[in-house]
Amino acid sequence: MISPVSSRRWMRSAFLRRLLLACLVALPTLLATAYMAGVLPREGGTVLEKTMIAVFAALFAWISIGFWTAVIGFFVLLRGRNPYALTRLVRDGQPPIPAEAMTAIVIPVCNEDTDSVLARVRAVWESLGLTGVRERFHLFLLSDTSDPDRSADEVLRWHRLRTELEAQGSLFYRRRRSSRKRKSGNVADFCRRWGRAYRYMIVLDADSVMAGSTLTCLVQMMERSPEAGMIQTVPMPVGHDSLLARMQQFSAHLYGPLFAAGLHFWQLGDAQYWGHNVIIRTEPFMRHCALPDLPGRPPLGGTILSHDFVESALMRRAGWAVWLAYDLGGSWEETPPSLLDEMKRDRRWCQGNLQHLRLLFAKGLFPAYRILFVNGAMSYVSALLWLVFLLLGSVEALAEALIEPDYFGDGPALFPQWPVWYARWAVALLASTAFILFLPKILGLLLALIRKRTASFGGTRAMLLSVLVESAIGVFLAPVRMLFHSRFVFLTLLGRNVTWESQNRGEGGIGWHDALAAHGTGTVIALLWGLVLFALNRAFFWWLSPVLAGLILGAPLSVFTSRSSLGCRLRNRGLLLIAEEISPPPELASAAAREEAAEEEKRKDPLGGLDGFARAVIDPEAVAVHRALLSAGPAVRARRAVRNAPLVEKALHLGPEGLTKAEKRRLLDDPASLAELHRRLWIEGSTIEKTGGPLSEISYHKQ
Repeated sequence: MISPVSSRRWMRSAFLRRLLLACLVALPTLLATAYMAGVLPREGGTVLEKTMIAVFAALFAWISIGFWTAVIGFFVLLRGRNPYALTRLVRDGQPPIPAEAMTAIVIPVCNEDTDSVLARVRAVWESLGLTGVRERFHLFLLSDTSDPDRSADEVLRWHRLRTELEAQGSLFYRRRRSSRKRKSGNVADFCRRWGRAYRYMIVLDADSVMAGSTLTCLVQMMERSPEAGMIQTVPMPVGHDSLLARMQQFSAHLYGPLFAAGLHFWQLGDAQYWGHNVIIRTEPFMRHCALPDLPGRPPLGGTILSHDFVESALMRRAGWAVWLAYDLGGSWEETPPSLLDEMKRDRRWCQGNLQHLRLLFAKGLFPAYRILFVNGAMSYVSALLWLVFLLLGSVEALAEALIEPDYFGDGPALFPQWPVWYARWAVALLASTAFILFLPKILGLLLALIRKRTASFGGTRAMLLSVLVESAIGVFLAPVRMLFHSRFVFLTLLGRNVTWESQNRGEGGIGWHDALAAHGTGTVIALLWGLVLFALNRAFFWWLSPVLAGLILGAPLSVFTSRSSLGCRLRNRGLLLIAEEISPPPELASAAAREEAAEEEKRKDPLGGLDGFARAVIDPEAVAVHRALLSAGPAVRARRAVRNAPLVEKALHLGPEGLTKAEKRRLLDDPASLAELHRRLWIEGSTIEKTGGPLSEISYHKQ
């Protein structure tokens, strides 16, 4: 069965659907903007009010897109049947995967927790084994890890995992010496070296897990859709206990399907790639999706940070469709455990999305992707517009309180011009805006009730209470995110480049010192803002109080929402539950159990407490594995041995703590120096043992 979604058919439908969306957004925006002008005291007659109206129009249009996406997604899911859903191709039985359809599963990592990553790798590989077609897949761990201790652990533990799984010919590891272009460069390096050996490539993140059945479904959908270049799944967040993460998990599972189905309805074969949990047709990706550096200096020039949107646009430009498998399950990821971790990630995304604006007029791009570039930038620019709108409203309120109005203007007039603030109109406008923002939540609840999915959220009562908890806390978090995102946009436009750091995936929580440092400025600004409004225009102060309260409470919110204890307490009471917690899929259960087992193995390890560089030079197994991965000609090896000889002596006398990261890397990358250091350590260790000192007390063990 060949895919029924031929380009001629879906492109015609996509045009009509997007025309409908444009009308649904434009008409209410025009009405709401006119209404807004009538609410203002001067009915838009001043420069200040005209600016407010323009900003309001942009923001109302922005939130309307999300509103209509959720509404149409609700009806798509309610109907159930969708002729453009690619999952229809594999619903009636699983067709075999031909031998030539080899697929590489690539997992780029950078300074991640090795045990957690490999626990997920094991879960994915074991799940694939249940499909009966695991021989059609190879798995690659592509490391950009710069920390020599972490990379040493990666090598040893990868070797052990591959040995345990008896997958020496299927699981592979590569660490780049240069992390140029970061994740996109890492994937490009894989494609240059091995891409031609694989028809498809499934890209996962370090925190991704996919069921074996999902992986095979993706390959089968590709096989039956010869025009598809990418098929993106919708990864569902799981795996964290902090209050913030549990809120995000709950909202993604309850409301996320509506937005995913709505996106599929509008986009069809013009969907975007989100960077992970996706299958890619390797040959056209290699031919058409290489990313150039943008002219100029960072942040708006140089390496494109948000590479995924651009790569999907280039794939589509080359004539290949990009689809969203909105109804395919078995795809998971983790979310940042705290607000500050989320903002660290968003800082990078903000810069990358603003870079996309420079590609708006790139030659040959489809209009849908130009709109997606604007939409991505608006994800962060909208925060700055909200802040500007609130500030303009405050200025207007203060002007009303401090400046005596001019009733007759500059020209002759028979009657005075009375500035009037129509309170009832303002309430109606606020209510309609709130309706647009909160209706998707109501639709998510309604859909869960209709489709009898309430048990997945702990029951009807627990689901309703969870929505109240998530919404209440979310109202106060929204202004905090607004201020952060506004700052990110402002700094990017000022030319401040972001530093790339690996994402924190732990559950440590945010301390008060870090929270106050991050939120202190916003708290002070909100306090001063509120005091001025309270003194001069108390009515407007009460209108703005929810925003001010969120900003003032930024530090406590950041601290308490990062705590696992609060998240677990709510879970124990049946709140913010998701289906994966009530009935864990085998893949997630396996990954969690394997992480616990890794901790137990460490406690029983005879070289307990010894990791990283120290283990790599003392443990015979680790030395053998490292040396097996290194290759160089005799002349190169001889030069390195001479150059690194002083480093060997330094390492012997000072231990790991006396070496820099660069020096550790030089020794680990040189097989001769590694062997010499290992030999000397064991000789000196034996000497120490003969004089009564245990081997574990030499400088490479516990000092």
